[in-house]
Amino acid sequence: MFRRIVAAIILVPLAIVIVAFAVANRQTVAVSFDPFSAAAPAYAANLPLFALIFIVLILGVIVGGIAAWFGQGKWRRGHRRLDDQVRQLRSEVDTIEARMMMRSSPMAEPAPPAVPPPPA
Repeated sequence: MFRRIVAAIILVPLAIVIVAFAVANRQTVAVSFDPFSAAAPAYAANLPLFALIFIVLILGVIVGGIAAWFGQGKWRRGHRRLDDQVRQLRSEVDTIEARMMMRSSPMAEPAPPAVPPPPA
């Protein structure tokens, strides 16, 4: 419940600021994708300024997320390697425990007595 209240306290004012920003920046701007011809670009788009800023912001978040994902690859590989080792060691421990239980169970044959080596 506390988490929802804190989220509402943060998200409601943030939404109000975003809507106010969008209303204040409705004028259209020409976005050109042709660096060689400014007068007659091959492709240009007329977008509201707030839409252009939101698009660039969203693309920045996506590119940053992809860069972070690639940067954390070595940690994911290390985690997989260690997870495999833990699984292997748990299997070995289970095998050893099963052997110990069979040796200590009353149904199992007693271990032969240790015989000292003959004198030389």
